[in-house]
Amino acid sequence: MHAFDVLGDPVRRRILELLAEGELTAGAVGAAVQQEFGISQPAVSQHLKVLRDNGFATVRPEGTRRLYAVDPGPLRQVDAWLEHFRRFWTPPLAALATEVARGRRERRLRAEGTDDTRSNP
Repeated sequence: MHAFDVLGDPVRRRILELLAEGELTAGAVGAAVQQEFGISQPAVSQHLKVLRDNGFATVRPEGTRRLYAVDPGPLRQVDAWLEHFRRFWTPPLAALATEVARGRRERRLRAEGTDDTRSNP
């Protein structure tokens, strides 16, 4: 299965988001996903299996519990693929950051009572 086939499912994306916060038991993942998506525990287990089988998640037993975590390997591959497309959003985001910083500076100067803002003639 291709990485985007795995990530194309909103339930699996949500599971990865939960696991990105840290290792979780299968029960904790199941409870959160069942509440948000209204699916059964067996359905959650199938999504966890897809994530495991495709390398996006790891599982380790701890007593009677199974603890799941994100495996970053496939996500690095997705990130490498996305590198080809970053040029479409990186410059606009950099420009936005510049404008946000300029606005903050102008507000700070106004609050300090100094009007060092430049006006266009």
